[in-house]
This record gives sequence, C-alpha cells and structure tokens, in this order.
Amino acid sequence: MNHALRHALTVTACLATLGSATQASADSALAARLGAVLGQERQALGIVSDTRLSALTAMPQDARRNTAPTDTDAVITEAYVSSMSVPAVSADLECLAEALYFEARGESVQGVFAVGEVILNRVDSPDYPGTVCGVVHQGTGRQYACQFTWTCDSNSDAIGNRTAFARVSKVAKLLMDGVPRILTQGATHYHTRAVHPSWANRFPRTASIGAHLFYKQPTRTASN
Repeated sequence: MNHALRHALTVTACLATLGSATQASADSALAARLGAVLGQERQALGIVSDTRLSALTAMPQDARRNTAPTDTDAVITEAYVSSMSVPAVSADLECLAEALYFEARGESVQGVFAVGEVILNRVDSPDYPGTVCGVVHQGTGRQYACQFTWTCDSNSDAIGNRTAFARVSKVAKLLMDGVPRILTQGATHYHTRAVHPSWANRFPRTASIGAHLFYKQPTRTASN
C-alpha cells in the first residue's frame, strides 16, 4: 500500500472516530438536558397534593357524562340518566322526548325506556312511518285515529315540567344513539293497565313494566 493511500485511510479512520465521539458527546448533552427538564417536572409534581394531581389528570366532567358505559344494564338506570347533561335538540329527538313526556314521564326510568323502544320499533317496521316524528304524529288531530292519545285529546301540549322533560330527553338521546332495546322484546304496542283495547286479545304480550303492558304486532304473511 503506498504512502498516499495509507494517509487517506488514516484520515478517514480519525474522522470516523471524531464523528463517533462528537455524536456521543451530543447524545450525552441531550440526555443531560432531558434529565434536567424531567427532574424539574418531578420536583414540580412532588409538591402537588395527590388530590390536586387527581383532579388535574381526571377526564373532564362533561366528557364523563357523555361517555356511556358498555354495559346496557348500567345505562338503563336512574343514576346514569341523572349523570348525563341535557342533550342538544334535534327534530326527531324532540318528537321522541315529547312522546316520552306525555306518555311516560311518571314512570320509572325503565318504563320510559320501554315506551321509547315501542316508538323506535315502529320506526324500524314497514307498517309505520320511517321517522320518529312520523310515528309519533301518525293520525295526530284525528280523534280516535291517532296512535298516541296525547296528540289528539284536545289537551294542551305545553311542557309544564321542565325537569321531567330534561329527564326524558336524556332517555330519548340514549335510545337514538343506539342503546340496545332489551326491555320489551320488540314490542310495537302498549297500553295502560286501566284500559283493554281490542287488539290486546290478538297480539302476544311481551312485557309488563310499571303502568304499561307491552305487545308485539304479529308479522303479516301474504295470503295465497
């Protein structure tokens, strides 16, 4: 190997060593700076009380209120509904909330959910209008022809109890967001225990919740 080549190789090796040393020095300096910063953070956290630290790192209350548990049974409770914030109003949600208010506001939370299930089961059925408002107001104004008595009983439809309306609005929101309908086994009809409509003799009863009895309209079959 000639002298020039040996010199070039020596220079290259020196540069590589110098580069490694420089990189190691830079890495060491960066690690030192990070350590200093993290040390300051640890010192700062060290003087924060556990209670304050928990409050700072907890999920915001509004987010907690609107994060539904995965267990359906845990959702269909008075405690969970009470913990929710009042939902923003949309047309279908308002129609459903009004129906729940006039039909079931005095019921347990399960009773409110059950009436809501009937309305949404009708929305899903080809035998009824395909929207919540369409179902709720089917036959509205025609005496004895409406589907829900409050829409044709000539009484005022003004909301007199805003607290009760807020409660049923939360139930309406949960139902429209897709909470599984597990209470009435697909019911499409209900009535109070104080009455006995003729169709109740023909439709299978699926549930009894609070003041209401629930039924499922038999599936129509084509005649030969």
